[in-house]
Amino acid sequence: MTPGALLEAEDLTAAYGRAQVLFGVSLAVAPGEVLALVGRNGAGKSTTLKALMGLVPAGGAVRLGGRDIARLATFERARLGLGYVPEDRRVFTDLTVLENLEAGRRPPRPGQAPFTEARLFAMFPNLAEMRHRRGGAMSGGEQQMLTLARTLMGNPSVLLLDEPSEGLAPRIVAEMAKAVAALKAEGLSILVSEQNVAFTRAVADRAVLIERGTVRASGPVGEIEARLAAAALGGDAQ
Repeated sequence: MTPGALLEAEDLTAAYGRAQVLFGVSLAVAPGEVLALVGRNGAGKSTTLKALMGLVPAGGAVRLGGRDIARLATFERARLGLGYVPEDRRVFTDLTVLENLEAGRRPPRPGQAPFTEARLFAMFPNLAEMRHRRGGAMSGGEQQMLTLARTLMGNPSVLLLDEPSEGLAPRIVAEMAKAVAALKAEGLSILVSEQNVAFTRAVADRAVLIERGTVRASGPVGEIEARLAAAALGGDAQ
């Protein structure tokens, strides 16, 4: 175990059928820390988040607040405080913004300021202006904001963010980075899978480099990004 870690994975393995994707991934997220998972497409970043959330069959240890959650179902992990924002958004298209937020509501956690509609609308002004709009009538960037806001309505203690800037306009990416920075300032622990270098530098404290389902390095964001860039130029990373 890593002393003081709020979320920890130890020797995490995962596979899709007979195709193994993760080979003993270990990482730890401290309270109030933003840890970035970096690596090229297919390296295993998204699978790591899904394995932590219980969305794919996985082996190894997963601990949340010191408690072993590796054998718990996804909904049980969510109830204990693990929030997940998928890359493909998955808003309820027939529900309004307000109804989507209500669907994610969970009771506040002891010692943690609860996320409310008012608090989230202050963080995402665009959502406030379209609170009665159905999810299916929103742009991709607006849906990404809504997915994050809906997850926050569950009052998580740790947030898993999968490629939050993928395919978004620069203005929306900047708003997402601002929101993540605000959450970090409020003490929320975040594990983010991201390929956008500027986004990672703006929000992350540390980074973990994953190649071919294995952790190759961890440390300050600048050092890890330099290693990733060098590997890309040499054609070694996957």
